[in-house]
Amino acid sequence: MARRAWQAARAVIAVAAVTMALAACGSTDDPKPSSSMPVSGTATLEIGGRQVTVHVPASYDPARPAPLLVALHGYTSYGKQMEQYMGLTAESDRRGFVYAYPDGLVDSRGANFWNATDACCDFFHQQPDDSGYLSGLITTLEGTYRIDRARVYLIGHSNGGFMSFRMACEHADQVTAIVSLNAATWNDAARCRPSEPVSVLAIHGSADETIAFEGGLNNGVAYPSADATVTQWRGYDGCGADGRDGPKLDLIASLPGAETSVRTYSSGCAGGSTVQAWTMTGGSHVPQLTAAFAPAVTDFLLSQVKPAR
Repeated sequence: MARRAWQAARAVIAVAAVTMALAACGSTDDPKPSSSMPVSGTATLEIGGRQVTVHVPASYDPARPAPLLVALHGYTSYGKQMEQYMGLTAESDRRGFVYAYPDGLVDSRGANFWNATDACCDFFHQQPDDSGYLSGLITTLEGTYRIDRARVYLIGHSNGGFMSFRMACEHADQVTAIVSLNAATWNDAARCRPSEPVSVLAIHGSADETIAFEGGLNNGVAYPSADATVTQWRGYDGCGADGRDGPKLDLIASLPGAETSVRTYSSGCAGGSTVQAWTMTGGSHVPQLTAAFAPAVTDFLLSQVKPAR
């Protein structure tokens, strides 16, 4: 998806490669990073047979629970390229959350992908259990670091956005909030049955040439419009139909002024959840993001906290 745009980014971050097994370990009162996980800084590891980069901010304190953010790349992309695109490491350092960006599996075309919804992007019907894998990855990180389980977040672009929606549908007990850039949820609303509310920020460019703002077909399978995606999630979270508009944001460097409108639905939402729709007027599938993008989406995520259980 958007192969040429993604392949244009060539820089690769040099990191150490180490190996560990994926284990669904439970947290302890004072969990310590394993010998192969970074205590601080950035390292790339093999977890469950896949490459995952983990960044731990210098401010991380095992005595104090930290938020967790997992970033999911688009089709044909990979974790490090996702980080290069969104630049969330600086926010991890500034805001103190543990940050991970894994790679999807490689399909028959040689492209990394996530098996998210029926519309995206298991085009060769390999049917990996990416939902289970990412759930296990979150559990592993929670067992390695002192993670605040009330503040576990996902952000995804394109195929990674579809996958973020699937994780919110299937692992709402683990996921506090998601951000999706230029993606959609299941077209069949009945296929998503979140066990509890998950806050959602759905960002979509009105000129997206790959995943159309008005909905459409991807590889012959339907996906919903940006508006239908937001409507579905308002329904899952029990939010009312009345939203409020916030100040516009300047998130695309190639467009003049503040091109992104913000609409928030919070009235009636269960469990303190929130659904937001950000519309990038004139935004393409891989917009050139401004420096304001990473702080803005991080502000949304970190403002969402699961109620005490």
